[in-house]
Amino acid sequence: MRPIRIAALVVVAAAVVAFAGVGRPDLAGGASAAAGGITVSGTGTVQSVPDEAQFSLGVQSTGPTAREALAANSGQMRRVLAALLAAGVAKGDVQTQDVSVSRSYQDTGYTADNTVSVTIHDLAQAGSILDAASNAGANDVYGPTLTRSDQAGLQAKALRAAVDNARTKARILAEAAGVRLGGVTAITEGGDEAMPVYAADLAKRAPSAPIEPGKQETQAMVRVTFSIG
Repeated sequence: MRPIRIAALVVVAAAVVAFAGVGRPDLAGGASAAAGGITVSGTGTVQSVPDEAQFSLGVQSTGPTAREALAANSGQMRRVLAALLAAGVAKGDVQTQDVSVSRSYQDTGYTADNTVSVTIHDLAQAGSILDAASNAGANDVYGPTLTRSDQAGLQAKALRAAVDNARTKARILAEAAGVRLGGVTAITEGGDEAMPVYAADLAKRAPSAPIEPGKQETQAMVRVTFSIG
């Protein structure tokens, strides 16, 4: 009978150990029983008026051979580049995008293309700069894409607004739940993006086409966790 009694005592001890973990997830599963809080998302938006424009200017030329087509195209593009610099565009604001030579669809020779991107920092001068490029031989004009020069500062303002928005949401939730809102315990940036303004294609517009800047939005998103008490 003695072995039976010892076995019964072992069973009782095991039961005590098992029930000791009930209500103590920090001991059983590794999570903290004190963990908790309010997690919310916040969005901040800043509006601004664009002050820069980017255009794509291209030159297309033809010739009986690839060499002649490219030579004609290169001479024409040099005149366009010279006109841009003379109109006040800085050399660092002009960048080659694409140069190509291909047989024409009618099989009558070759077609050469050269395209550059141009950034204009003074929108008031955009019309006269495009005029100069067109008069010098640019026969493909696309754009503009309108942006802000101080985009980093606008993104910082949008982030601050996003955090304020998250804090407002958290306060409302804490009040509704009857708890006290504490400090920030975690914060994650969801992403920010400036929405550029695209104007119509200017390839077939008359010279000195007016450029209206309109408005653009810079948006930031965050996810914030607040402690509660």
